[in-house]
Amino acid sequence: VTACSLFPPGSREAAFTYAITAAGVAHAVTAACSQGNMSHCGCDREKQGYYNQEEGWKWGGCSADIKYGIEFSRKFVDAREIKKNARRLMNLHNNEAGRKVLEERMKLECKCHGVSGSCTTKTCWTTLPKFREIGYVLKDKYNKAVHVEVVRASRLRQPTFLKVKKADGYQKPLETDLVYIERSPNYCEEDAKTGSVGTQGRLCNRTSPHTDSCDLMCCGRGYNTHQYTKVWQCNCKFQWCCFVKCNTCSERTEVFTCK
Repeated sequence: VTACSLFPPGSREAAFTYAITAAGVAHAVTAACSQGNMSHCGCDREKQGYYNQEEGWKWGGCSADIKYGIEFSRKFVDAREIKKNARRLMNLHNNEAGRKVLEERMKLECKCHGVSGSCTTKTCWTTLPKFREIGYVLKDKYNKAVHVEVVRASRLRQPTFLKVKKADGYQKPLETDLVYIERSPNYCEEDAKTGSVGTQGRLCNRTSPHTDSCDLMCCGRGYNTHQYTKVWQCNCKFQWCCFVKCNTCSERTEVFTCK
């Protein structure tokens, strides 16, 4: 299932989906290479021998070959972008932004070597960040996504590059910006055209300051409070012989749903 089938193809939601997909492919392939699960790649061969003798550390261990993972992602994920239109430019930009975020967050890990725990020399290697970290960064960039428009070639009128909308001159977005060309629909209300099911009836958290809060989830319409009693078996003990005896516990609780 592609991002275009889940969200309006030019929206910031689609931008996030494309970016995290491209980063996810690069991350998964790089991890598989480091673990020896792929026959055409392995550890990064460029990171071998001394690198910084002044600081007394050298490359060692198995450095993650992020270049191979990123190149694989480009060939695999970008291959579907064949139409010469504005969405192609948007999708390719967001794909590359996701990969760039991953590349910039590669980590350097080191191990000390020396007598009695001293750190006379260090062996260092690069490792992948946890993918959850990449997701958090891209989520933040989704919240700050840049509205862009296409600039067309004067002769053939084909899309050539993207520029920030309503900016002076031809200001291009940053490499790691997520970009969108269409505003997102109103997800608060049900809309069959966009596939939005709305938020009416959704469970929400009355005390949460996050996106699951009733104030945000219910789009200002308010919420309903439902009280119910939860009953379950508790304090179960084995009785000789041979059955289990349980008490019945109950708890009064409340749930909140959007109006």
